Amino acid sequence: MILPILSALADPTRLEAIRLLSDGGEHCVCELMRRVGATQSRMSRHMQVLKQAGLVLDRRDAQWVRYRVNPDLSPEVRAVLDAVCHAAQSAQRSAA
Repeated sequence: MILPILSALADPTRLEAIRLLSDGGEHCVCELMRRVGATQSRMSRHMQVLKQAGLVLDRRDAQWVRYRVNPDLSPEVRAVLDAVCHAAQSAQRSAA
């Protein structure tokens, strides 16, 4: 169960997307692609991987697709997600 999640988070683009989504809100692909610096097709593919891993849920809103972290994650998966996001944020601050 953890291996698909870690595989999904192994890509820097997906890791950054999940880190942005970890604020608890919903974000559209257009916002994620702007903040991550990815094309629409690339961002959509990455979000599909996160969705298949069960980490995010999507909601269609007219022509937009909005994503959020899956609120039904098990406590163990949530702890892994929080730890990975925290480590990524710390690494980003250290690199700056």
